[in-house]
Amino acid sequence: MSEDKDIYSQLGVSSKKEEVHKAIKFTDPGLFPGSFCKIAPDVSRRDNYCSVFHSDGAGTKSSLAYMYYKETEDISVFRGIVRDALVMNIDDIICVGATGNFFVSNNIGRNSRYISGEIINTIINEYYSYSEKLSEYGLNIIVCGGETADVGDIVKTILVDASVFSTMKRNEVINASDIQNGDIIIGLASDGKASYEDDFNSGIGSNGLTLARHGLLSHTYYTKYPECYDKNLNEHLTFFGNYQLTDKVKDLSMNIGNALLSPTRTYSPILLEILKHYRNDIHGIIHNTGGGQTKVLNYGQGIKYLKNNLFKPPIIFELIQKSSETHWKEMYQVFNMGHRMELYCNESIAKDVMRIAKKYNVDSKIIGQCEESHLKKKNTLEIKSEFGSFEYKQDSKS
Repeated sequence: MSEDKDIYSQLGVSSKKEEVHKAIKFTDPGLFPGSFCKIAPDVSRRDNYCSVFHSDGAGTKSSLAYMYYKETEDISVFRGIVRDALVMNIDDIICVGATGNFFVSNNIGRNSRYISGEIINTIINEYYSYSEKLSEYGLNIIVCGGETADVGDIVKTILVDASVFSTMKRNEVINASDIQNGDIIIGLASDGKASYEDDFNSGIGSNGLTLARHGLLSHTYYTKYPECYDKNLNEHLTFFGNYQLTDKVKDLSMNIGNALLSPTRTYSPILLEILKHYRNDIHGIIHNTGGGQTKVLNYGQGIKYLKNNLFKPPIIFELIQKSSETHWKEMYQVFNMGHRMELYCNESIAKDVMRIAKKYNVDSKIIGQCEESHLKKKNTLEIKSEFGSFEYKQDSKS
């Protein structure tokens, strides 16, 4: 595909969510404008506390789990997407410094023609069991139930979402608007096997799965699973890749399906320890979800983000790029490409931060720094990679 061919948007997804940002432009930005998550007044009206309420989910990864289950009868894949939904919420909230007493509610939308009660049982049980596991890290998570809706007229297979609520002291908030020129950027790797993970993680996370599954998986699934794609899509963009779900991946101890369904890594054990020692030294924490490596463009003001020492992209991203022929510039705009969590701070604490990550067997390194943007009050991003240099601008298609 050519560089000006934005495959993701042709698949009906926006990495920048321009329409969403426009819709909320004039809404209340909360107590800390520019923070990674919106922060509201304390639910109990305590002046020195604030509240954080967040919702997210596994996205179209849930449809992929359904396909893999149909191919292999491995029902455990649905436990993975529950982890995706929980981590996408909890790791976002930790980015503003919230570290405990999380109340979780789950929201499942299903088409009962395809999703059985056994699958629902597996999903609901995993909300409780994985919350218990996260609580072992000191998060104190309380599951408050949820809603399972049979909405076959709307949902083709299954939608797995969650909402998380917490409160915290206002003076402990980490506000990404404090990111400043001179900060270095520490990246925490998205792949490998952390000490608290059961299996090797491909690094895929939960973003970009629409491009990943259509660009990687074979067109044989077009006729096999019509319930797993938007019928308004052009057929040539629907499952136009080179692989079957059960194909083995060279140099990885997993097949394509397992690699795409690797549960989103939580960085909570690492971040909890970092915040315990260095909360006041962290200017911002960015979770590279929607927008991939360009996510940070939405935070800070008048900053040039220079990422010139990135991790080598995990194998799964190289497979997606080659199979889909997506330009590398778009790949960095859609996927995390090797690190999904970034800390912005002074270089003086970098060595200790990376030492903490290593303790949990997660690779980390200084992947870049912050400079003054040449655009007035606008952020820019320059990525220097082994595949070329790419520039991105805030509120710009390029």
